[in-house]
Amino acid sequence: MHTRSGLLAAVAISAVALAGCTTYQEPSASDSMSAGTTESASMQAQACTPVAGDTLVVLADDMNLQLSDNVVPAVNADSATDPVMAALDVVSAALDTPTLIQLNKSVDVERQTSADVAAQFVSDNGLTAPQSGTGDLVVGTANFSENITLGEIYAAVLRDAGYTVEVRTIGSRETYMPALQSGEIDIVPEYAATATEYLNKAINGADAATIASGDIDTTMAAVAPLAEQSGIVFGTASAAQDQNAFATTQGFVDAYGVTTLSELAATCGPIILGGPAECPERAFCQVGLEDTYGIKIDSFLSLDAGGPLTKTAITDGDVALGLVFSSDGALG
Repeated sequence: MHTRSGLLAAVAISAVALAGCTTYQEPSASDSMSAGTTESASMQAQACTPVAGDTLVVLADDMNLQLSDNVVPAVNADSATDPVMAALDVVSAALDTPTLIQLNKSVDVERQTSADVAAQFVSDNGLTAPQSGTGDLVVGTANFSENITLGEIYAAVLRDAGYTVEVRTIGSRETYMPALQSGEIDIVPEYAATATEYLNKAINGADAATIASGDIDTTMAAVAPLAEQSGIVFGTASAAQDQNAFATTQGFVDAYGVTTLSELAATCGPIILGGPAECPERAFCQVGLEDTYGIKIDSFLSLDAGGPLTKTAITDGDVALGLVFSSDGALG
């Protein structure tokens, strides 16, 4: 599990212990009467019990509950020349979420090195830089495998453009962002919404209102003036996303015919949800499922933030839905 700070940290394990189970309450008689004679969707919905299975499937977040954490290159303004940005845009065009899942599977499950996986990806996809450049560049990365692999892919295409490139694992955003701004490193693979909120709070204060959106174009427009003020240029955002997501099994999808969270809400009665202990109080977790989608939660099982406990609970049929990360190499 990676250690990105910011928005995804909202679902990291909290220091405050919360109750391990919350229970859905049936509407009172007066609530039912106020609904009139038309049956509600929840009354028509079927009981969708968990279905065990080995294949995990993410249900589409079709109402953009999560903010748009698309992979995007962040570049020191002095290093953001046309050949550099053109090379990075080639990488962005080749990345989507299924591709990112496969890259992570190769490293995290099959135990290949990030450098080898990156080299194979660049070769298999024929990624070449459209413009030539010269000089030395440092690609910095966060200290988790996905980000390191992305950094190696950036480096490979930049080398094709003629640059001498070092890939350097830096650590957390709080460490690599200042290094990027100072020019100690030139490029970092970033995540759009989380980077936006990092800069937003750094410039506008810790209590600044959220400006990132579930729509990537809106998020990139919002961060542009903050990036300019910070001495950073963002390249083209890729279609690849690493953000909170909700997974079930392929067996559950087949049994109930649901592929999106909206379909889950329309099809199923109260379900069993699994995730980190603070999920019942988080806007991007149980609260969002209930308020944005109208999904009813019968009970909540306190597990971890997208880790092995949650994934095992889903595949074992202990929960119908669990919080994961959208680019996890274990996803089908």
